[in-house]
Amino acid sequence: MPDSTGGRSGWSLILREARRRRRGIAIGVAVGLAWTAAKVSTGLIVQRAIDRGIERDDMAALRRWAITLGCVALASALFTGLRRYIAFREARAVEANLRDQLFAHMQRLHFAYHDAVQTGQLMSRANTDLQQIQAFVVMIPLTISNGMTVLAVTVILATIDPLLTLLALGSLPFLNVLATRFSRRLHPHVMGIQRESAELAAVVEESVAGVRVVKGLGAEAVQAQRLSSEADDVYRESMAAAMTRARYLPGLELLPNIGLIAVLGYGGHQVLAGSLSLGSLVAFNVYIAMLVWPLRMLGMIVAQSQRASASAERVDEVLTTEPEVRDTARPHALPAGGGEVRFTGVRFGYGRRDPVLDEFDLTVAAGESVALVGPTGTGKTTVARLIPRFYDVEAGSVALDGADVRDLRLRDLRRAIGIVFEDTFLFSDTIAANIAFADPSAPFEAIERAARLAGAHEFVSALPEGYATRIGERGYSLSGGQRQRIAIARAILADPRVLILDDATSAVDPSKEHEIRDALTEVMRGRTTIVIAHRPATIALADRVVLIDGGRVVAEGTHQSLLGSSARYRQVLASAARREAPVAVGPDDLDDPAREGAPAADRLLDGDSTDGDRAPAGGRITQGGRR
Repeated sequence: MPDSTGGRSGWSLILREARRRRRGIAIGVAVGLAWTAAKVSTGLIVQRAIDRGIERDDMAALRRWAITLGCVALASALFTGLRRYIAFREARAVEANLRDQLFAHMQRLHFAYHDAVQTGQLMSRANTDLQQIQAFVVMIPLTISNGMTVLAVTVILATIDPLLTLLALGSLPFLNVLATRFSRRLHPHVMGIQRESAELAAVVEESVAGVRVVKGLGAEAVQAQRLSSEADDVYRESMAAAMTRARYLPGLELLPNIGLIAVLGYGGHQVLAGSLSLGSLVAFNVYIAMLVWPLRMLGMIVAQSQRASASAERVDEVLTTEPEVRDTARPHALPAGGGEVRFTGVRFGYGRRDPVLDEFDLTVAAGESVALVGPTGTGKTTVARLIPRFYDVEAGSVALDGADVRDLRLRDLRRAIGIVFEDTFLFSDTIAANIAFADPSAPFEAIERAARLAGAHEFVSALPEGYATRIGERGYSLSGGQRQRIAIARAILADPRVLILDDATSAVDPSKEHEIRDALTEVMRGRTTIVIAHRPATIALADRVVLIDGGRVVAEGTHQSLLGSSARYRQVLASAARREAPVAVGPDDLDDPAREGAPAADRLLDGDSTDGDRAPAGGRITQGGRR
């Protein structure tokens, strides 16, 4: 919705950017004034040519004034081209600068902001809105030169015949009133168009990005209906704006021509009466015709200024949003250490009344690997997000090697932490570029080593162009398991102090999981690692298992010790197993993928052997798809 400032924030942004380009704009204005001088002088030259050449039958004078008019016309043409070039150059520079600012600021904004704002809205601001601002900035030197033309022409006309000038320009006050009303009526509709266009862009972006979900559920009609609804909103706002233009533009078009009619009527009478020379009347008509276009452009300028103001408001809304997670005034350097992570009395809830984590305490020693296990929604991924300060805790603290992460420089902190999320995102680039994303200058040997450690080298080498193979958008040309191996290699290449694997093997077929288990073991050796997982084979890679429930640590120990001592741990694993193919696997099977589970595992899935601290018969749990 338009804010109560009536567009002041938008105008402030435009003026600030214009001041940054004031030198170039000033040059454009100077060239525009030279164009104005050349343009305005043509009327006087025509007057002299008629009065001193034609009226006096002086061919030499006529020839002289004709040559002068040609030279002035040539200068006017050259200044026209130069004026437009400079105007567009400065406008594009403003657009590019604002786009850089907007992109950099969006990168700095906290995760909670991106959680709440649609991607399509941000794309609209970075594209359509900036184009509207650019279109207005183009008009600044052009409008100033047109304004000076109106002023110069008015002065010249007044020297020729004040009364005729008054008749010619008598409509200007009415034109000003009409233009002001037009501006006020148009602004809300322009804001509405920008807002609804952004909503439309958001639907298109979601439909394209989620095309697999749309097609998979046969929901094309649903998205088409959403698109149709948003398109109708854009149409409705556009027609309201068009109706406003239809009401006011005819008046803005008509009023300047009334002056021309007055000049022909009264001026012609003056010539016939001998009170005004024919050259003066012709010059008067030349000047009135010269005024028609600048005055006619007034409506265009008003409309474009309103679009630019509305767009600038939307851009300014993003630029003035302060990042909630940012460096302190004097951030500390990353301390030396091996990657100890400590949570102390942490409370956090994504702004919700009920926190996800409450009085959460956990210490992960340097070089230790810890698996976080718990029911869905208990805060395992939240723990991973708090370490690199994707969000700031509401209470308590998170420390890396003894330093509160809020006191550290964000760039250093996040470079010290490597994260592989369950929802893997790859860029539309080569496989090598994706692996070396954090360090584009990394040598190929380091890229290949990271791929080998992640278990990706074999399938990458089998591709037609190997590491130079370009993958499609978000990496969808690869399988889920292949994408996650690339993501793991990307994290490995960054050589982080702390490695976080957030269900990083979930997309790997359980029957092939053992292919990267050894690689993960190698990567995790001597490195602080936090593993969020539900598969026993992955959990068993960790030195210690921490069970999270109700936003707190409720049990910890080794995988096998928790199987024997914690009924809740067994319930969590059994629940996870139900979501996959229920093939029974026990602790002994972790080293022997070929062993099959005992019938007791089936009782675990049914909830039988989960009371007390007694382990189920055979100590077996289920693990989907493993044999």
